[in-house]
Amino acid sequence: MFRIINIRKYRKKIVYLFKTTITVMASDKHFDLAVVEHDEWLQPVAEQMNRRHGDYLRVMGEIENSSGTLVDFANGYRYFGWQRDDDLAGWWFREWLPEAQDVYIFGDFNGWQRTQLRLDKACDGVWSAFFPDAMYEDRLTHGSLYKIHVHGANGWHDRIPAYATRVVQDDETKNFTAQFWVPQPFEWHDEGFDLSSVGSLLIYEAHVGMAQEREGVGTYVEFADRILPVIKADGYNAVQLMAIAEHPYYGSFGYHVSSFFAPSSRFGTPEELKYLVDKAHSLGLALIMDLVHAHYVKNLNEGINELDGSDHLYSKPGEAGYQKYWDSMTFDYGKGSVRHFLLSNVKYWLDLFHFDGYRFDGVTSMIYYHHGYEPMGSRESFFGPGVNGDALTYLTLANRLVHDFRPSAVTIAEDVSGMPAMCSPVEDGGVGFDYRLGMAIPDFWIKELKDVPDEDWNIWEMWSVMTNRLPSVKTVAYAESHDQALVGDKTIAFRLMDKEMYFSMNRDSQNLIIDRGIALHKMIRLMTITTGGDAYLNFMGNEFGHPEWIDFPREGNGWSYAHARRMWSLSTDKLLRYSYLGDFDKAMIALVRRYGILSDGYPYNLQMDEPNKTMVFSHGDLLFVFNWHPSASIPDYALRVQAPGKYLLELSTDEVRFGGQGREDPKVEHFSYPCEVDGETRHFIQIYNISRTAMVFRRKE
Repeated sequence: MFRIINIRKYRKKIVYLFKTTITVMASDKHFDLAVVEHDEWLQPVAEQMNRRHGDYLRVMGEIENSSGTLVDFANGYRYFGWQRDDDLAGWWFREWLPEAQDVYIFGDFNGWQRTQLRLDKACDGVWSAFFPDAMYEDRLTHGSLYKIHVHGANGWHDRIPAYATRVVQDDETKNFTAQFWVPQPFEWHDEGFDLSSVGSLLIYEAHVGMAQEREGVGTYVEFADRILPVIKADGYNAVQLMAIAEHPYYGSFGYHVSSFFAPSSRFGTPEELKYLVDKAHSLGLALIMDLVHAHYVKNLNEGINELDGSDHLYSKPGEAGYQKYWDSMTFDYGKGSVRHFLLSNVKYWLDLFHFDGYRFDGVTSMIYYHHGYEPMGSRESFFGPGVNGDALTYLTLANRLVHDFRPSAVTIAEDVSGMPAMCSPVEDGGVGFDYRLGMAIPDFWIKELKDVPDEDWNIWEMWSVMTNRLPSVKTVAYAESHDQALVGDKTIAFRLMDKEMYFSMNRDSQNLIIDRGIALHKMIRLMTITTGGDAYLNFMGNEFGHPEWIDFPREGNGWSYAHARRMWSLSTDKLLRYSYLGDFDKAMIALVRRYGILSDGYPYNLQMDEPNKTMVFSHGDLLFVFNWHPSASIPDYALRVQAPGKYLLELSTDEVRFGGQGREDPKVEHFSYPCEVDGETRHFIQIYNISRTAMVFRRKE
């Protein structure tokens, strides 16, 4: 529970907030925005960009007038819910329910009498009650269960408060109930950890519940003690955790959130989540939370929908508040109270759980009224009536808050549309994200594997997709994420090898489908990480080609956990080929870290040989050779190098230790030689250019 030294200092700010309805108006003032001045493509829409930035400044000004700073503004979690008042020796309970007619609180502390303890309503729509220790010390105790009983336009309902910090599910009834949670203060040991110290982000995307090998739901402690050391040993430096905020349906993967301030109790207690974060930091691993502010679950029993009886507490009224594609509710980002709720949630996880930043889920859905289901990419689509300006203002505020409160923290936008200035600094007129997800990259690999024969792969198209990003926009590259691992889709490994994975992954077996699959699996990942961006992401288990898709327990599979787990033993079994892929991934990550490839910027294109499906590029002293041809291996193949010198093989996907044939001798020294090309002296080496193989050479003087 959260201790307030002087709760009264927040009340003035909160009262101001909820008495004030902030309407974002277009600004007539002209701003010389750096993001426009430095991008000619944006200059025809300079007025619109100025207006957007003016909207942000207007709201920011009102926040500063009411609260002093944005950081102080985002303190809803220190005012609402249960708050300790040592001066009065008791507990306050507060909930914002402006259109409720009656509100009661009940639980095991009063024998579950629904209408015994009525809350008092203030003029700002905040309902509250005080529970003095003298009366409740022996009844309202750590672990007590409670709900609120709300009478509104939709009738009488038992509800879970929006600011509940602990919500538990009954094993028999399956109902969720809020819990009064006041444990002993957690003792942190991560004072010395700072995200800026980890270097370029190598992100391991993970789900706590399905991270264990046994059939069942994993816990925060299991993940901390068993999985974090594996991630560390594999060379990754950041963990992106899914499904942290409470969600009623396990199979939603955590994307239908019901309680935004409550860590999911199916994985353990809030203190056990803190233990996980603390353990990660002790290992030098950053923790990034998958934050879902694009929508919320429509359930009345578990969530915040119609909490005060109206259909417009956190959403716009009617159909405008409903996301039909996801069957969930959307937030009204133009409403001051909603922004306060969401911004408080942003600060909450950074403050009390020491997360190092966020991957903002569903940004495309947030910033367009059509939620991304209409054509995007043109200037008109970025600045037309389909854009939700309130959402852009909220995201700008959220990024400003993250970086004001925790300067080293990172924010990542899941936006497929390419909205301009999404990753530009707020002070320059941008939205302020540090990174965008390179979502075109996995889409490209899926298209190639699904629709195009190997011999028809276009290496120029491949190069274009991998490098298609602005220099000022940091990109998280990935070949696949959890999206491709779910039932209804296929992982890269499964697309490559399909059912043969179940019968022919023994090292003693011979199978051309498996040989091709293992070869391309390694090449696709190496290509993605060395050309696709400034950071890299992998979903857990995919690095070694996990053979099972993700299918959470449901009626259709007999409520089985057989496919909601990760079989780590496959990656260490030296009788199976999965270990080849895992070993290669570890070597690849080590290479990237050793030579700072992700921080090196764009790769330098040296040679594109379309007939032989061979591309050559460099990062510093490293030379990368990719031969995508299914059969053409070429002896004494001449390839251009960026600088003269001696070149030695540093890494090859064809190494025996990675399941290859070892056709290139790592001891061979390749000496460059000059050659006149188009009147210029260029330098070349000769190698054995092996089909379906990627090789990395290192230059020595």
